[in-house]
Amino acid sequence: MSCCSPDLPAVSSDAPTVSIVIINWNGKEHLACCLAALAAQTYRDFEVIVVDNGSTDGSVAFLRERYPAVRLIGNDRNLGFARANNQGIAVARGRYIVILNNDTQAEPQWLEALVNAAERHPEMGAFAPLVLFNDRRDVIDSAGLTVSVLGHGIQNLLGERVERVQGACEVFGVSATAALFRREMLQDIGLFDEDYFIYYEDVDLAWRARLRGWRSLLVPEAVVYHAHSATVGRGSPFKKRLLTRNRLWTIAKDYHFPAIVFFLPLILAFEVGFIVLSLLRRDVAPVTGFWQGVTGLPGALRKRTSIQSSRTASFRQLASFMHWFNSPFSTWRLRRDLGRL
Repeated sequence: MSCCSPDLPAVSSDAPTVSIVIINWNGKEHLACCLAALAAQTYRDFEVIVVDNGSTDGSVAFLRERYPAVRLIGNDRNLGFARANNQGIAVARGRYIVILNNDTQAEPQWLEALVNAAERHPEMGAFAPLVLFNDRRDVIDSAGLTVSVLGHGIQNLLGERVERVQGACEVFGVSATAALFRREMLQDIGLFDEDYFIYYEDVDLAWRARLRGWRSLLVPEAVVYHAHSATVGRGSPFKKRLLTRNRLWTIAKDYHFPAIVFFLPLILAFEVGFIVLSLLRRDVAPVTGFWQGVTGLPGALRKRTSIQSSRTASFRQLASFMHWFNSPFSTWRLRRDLGRL
């Protein structure tokens, strides 16, 4: 297992304030709406970097013809969300790095609100917009993210009505659906773990940031709409397999000792319970993901040594931003309900 953390380029005097990195894989139909929304932003000091992961739907030709100002990085195959984002970040010139899914549409004031928040709160390392479902714009996709004591990444207020958001507040971390990162934070903690390919790379990054004392802020004035799981599909076996595998690796890498000893029986009980529920529904993807997670534990534990040796925050400091319980049944029910949105 390897974790790519390339050195970020120095910021020059003529560099834009913000670099927006978008990953694309056969998402031409989404790119058109995403880039049109960026073109309508009230805040203008930004560059756009699109990393294309070997699309075969004409995405590259579309970008070259319609958006020649976009900086395009073309891969000959799908390198995954984590690695492709690292490619984009590695060439980004801005003081702030924005990660944005290609299946999003941002409100015109979205970027301005994020930058204003970053300027007002230098103590924060990352900033989460309010992400709403594109097809149900009164329902929350993400209001930042948290981690449960069972090691699960949880989108804050997922499936709740937008009225639940009361204002800006500190959150455990930010979702890679749409987020603004301070360059200094990424230089400190490194970039996405490329072994994850996709899913949980943002949870891992948020956890590593917290361990180093970096904080995150929800900026509800920054609104973006998301076509949830538009690229790989909601509830696909591929997604469920990688969610399970990457969750185990994240727990192995990032969980405090000795807190992990106390919660390990509950963690294992959840995993066994979820596998049983999946098998009852003749779904073997979580079982495959669990096995892949277990066989990959030696590599994750090697990374743990470096991560834990450099941590500056205690478990007590993280615990107040963690979610305290999620049962296998409630998790399954939430995923079922979201599939109906």
